[in-house]
Amino acid sequence: MPSFRSERRVHHRAEQMFDLVADVERYPDFVPLCTALRVRSRKPVEEGRETLIADMSVGYKMIRERFTSRVVLDKPRLRVVVEYIDGPFSHMENIWTFRDELDAARSLVTFFIDYEFRSRILGSLMGSMFDAAFRKFSEAFERRADAIYK
Repeated sequence: MPSFRSERRVHHRAEQMFDLVADVERYPDFVPLCTALRVRSRKPVEEGRETLIADMSVGYKMIRERFTSRVVLDKPRLRVVVEYIDGPFSHMENIWTFRDELDAARSLVTFFIDYEFRSRILGSLMGSMFDAAFRKFSEAFERRADAIYK
């Protein structure tokens, strides 16, 4: 199964970076390959935690796919977990963690994704494109944070 992990030190607080990743409705504005995102439901679980069910559409040139995920936003733990529900994958899990550094104005952002396409044909068509996009995810969120939290 393909997987990707990155760690980036950014010049923003962990809570700011969490809030940026948690704002899933804005993903089409800056996330690579994301063409649309619709939140189907949003349910508070407990103080500072909520679960979303969201449909994300991704595309590149003539290839378009949509998948549904459960997104667990855990602000007290500064963690976002995305679990695959339906779409072109046989498996997909994505985890974001955020940790302030000793310098309160900096944090460490960790992004991990593990996935496998259901179809070998789709995997060969979209696999390298997804790999390239995942390598740019953390960078896209950092650029977005730079623009918002100047």
